[in-house]
Amino acid sequence: MYGQDFFLLALIYLLAAVIAVPLARKLGLGSVLGYLVAGVLIGPFVLGWVGKDTEKVMHFAEFGVVLMLFLIGLEMQPMVLWKMRRTIFGMGGTQMILSVIIIGTIAYLTGYQINQSISIGLIMALSSTAIVLQTLDEKGLLNNSGGRSSFAVLLFQDIAVIPILALLPLMAVLGGNSESAFNPEAHDTLFSSYPEVIQILLIVFVGAAIIYFGRIAARHIFRLVAETGMREVFTASALLLVIGAALGTSAIGLSPALGTFIAGVVLADNEYRHELETTIEPFKGLLLGLFFISVGASINFSLLVQNPFTIAGFVLLLIALKFGVLWITGKLWGLKHGREMLFALALAQGSEFGFILISFSNQIRIFDVQTSAMLIIIIIFSMAITPFLLMLNEKVIRPRYIRKRNRQVPDELPEKRNKIIIAGFGRFGLVVGRLLMANGHKVTILDSNPSNVEILRKYGFKLYYGDVTRPEMLEAAGVAEAKLLVLTMAEYDEALKIAAYLKKNYPHLKIAARARDTFHAFEFHKLELTMIQRETFNSAVELGAKILEFMGMPRYQAFRSARTFKHHEEEIFEELYQHWLEDENRFIQESRRFSEQLNELLQTEKEFSIHDTDYAWDITAMNTDENSDKNPGIQNH
Repeated sequence: MYGQDFFLLALIYLLAAVIAVPLARKLGLGSVLGYLVAGVLIGPFVLGWVGKDTEKVMHFAEFGVVLMLFLIGLEMQPMVLWKMRRTIFGMGGTQMILSVIIIGTIAYLTGYQINQSISIGLIMALSSTAIVLQTLDEKGLLNNSGGRSSFAVLLFQDIAVIPILALLPLMAVLGGNSESAFNPEAHDTLFSSYPEVIQILLIVFVGAAIIYFGRIAARHIFRLVAETGMREVFTASALLLVIGAALGTSAIGLSPALGTFIAGVVLADNEYRHELETTIEPFKGLLLGLFFISVGASINFSLLVQNPFTIAGFVLLLIALKFGVLWITGKLWGLKHGREMLFALALAQGSEFGFILISFSNQIRIFDVQTSAMLIIIIIFSMAITPFLLMLNEKVIRPRYIRKRNRQVPDELPEKRNKIIIAGFGRFGLVVGRLLMANGHKVTILDSNPSNVEILRKYGFKLYYGDVTRPEMLEAAGVAEAKLLVLTMAEYDEALKIAAYLKKNYPHLKIAARARDTFHAFEFHKLELTMIQRETFNSAVELGAKILEFMGMPRYQAFRSARTFKHHEEEIFEELYQHWLEDENRFIQESRRFSEQLNELLQTEKEFSIHDTDYAWDITAMNTDENSDKNPGIQNH
């Protein structure tokens, strides 16, 4: 009988997904909303096909969130994650602190006690990792600055779940429930009976074990499994790795999603990374769908019927408060051109981790049953509204940041393929393109800024609108037949990703890259690019030479000083690059030493006498000298 019930339940969930999701996608609503609607329909308050077992199914389906974090980790190399530390802790910390203060204050003003208000602020400050990442990935928005910022904040929130779990018992103490707050059965872990020092050492040990297994042992194990040629064994090994990392971190009181994310990051450089992605992706998609259906089915419509306006008001208030906090955070951390709107709308909901935290808060008597149920339904409805908010951004808000003639699809590219492709045609690419075209070269120009495309077309330039970060756009532009791709786009990370993709898939293609600064040039050099130009370097040196001349230095000497400066920078580039790779402190020391070396070199050249014929090309200097000979009152240079 149990087997029949299980298969019937599986049939219902799969049938709901197969019918609802394609319809939602066809209507442009996205798969997440389709899953949620399917859950509502089969739930106890509509068709009643599933009921009390929904919560159990949701706990099982949460493994889909774990798999998603593992796959994201596979895309995040440790160096990339380290470089995001400022965004993760800066934006994430700013958002969390502001959200807790504002939401907690509003809760207190509406009548909740101080401990309840702080708890509500901590819980509602979190956002849904599952819904946000899945929706942004479907819409191809994870790679822009708004999407990356959303991911960084979500990662910080996943980390913050652990200290929040530690703070909630203190909130219970504030409410006078000290006996239940520190009941070990409420938040028991494998090591909770040990002293705190031992627990910390065990946490470090488990983390080191995950890193060791990922960096060293996993490579050998996956090689042995791959040599068997049995795909199902590789699948079992991949799932074993994920489940092991999740259980390991869960056993010590940390988030299983955080543990699998770390495991994914550690394996990002593994040669079996792509095979792991291909193997786990179907499981991730199916389990995430099951999770969203369970969320939809668990909506308590009885409570909604009893308090429709109260719940609707709280849902809208939560979204409005979080939107305001996130918009301010985005602005403070440099998001602009509509990316701050994407960032704010994407994260303006509650989190699936909120269900766990509310359940725990209920156990330690911070909230009563009615308040817990109210908070859960507010989170669920805020999650359900998120796809609509992102549709609002895509259909209404985003077009307001671009011109009326902006097209949402790439231009049709000509059938004739040119040997040179310019990716990005802003102020830097414009100069490069004009020089190439003036010398008779035919170029294909791509730019993702519709306003820029519209303006430059008026001046007679033939350029095409399209997202150059998409491989299919580059393929349509003829990258397979091209000889050179000039990468002049201003976006720091996107340019590196495109260069890495092209180096891997089109090894014959030569890439000329615009670097924002020295460190950006180092990143390109790491990808073995040989034609790299810092965007402001030459112009800054030329301006410096003009200033030297204005200050009284002979023109040739100013020119030679600038040339020596550039030559010195090129000479030390490789050595500084090696220090940058290996030791930051040594890099700083050597940079200072090279600066002193350059000062001495230029001072020596300045004191060295220049023969008249040395600046024979300088007509101004020659005229000055000739006039000096004729007029003794005029001194020579």
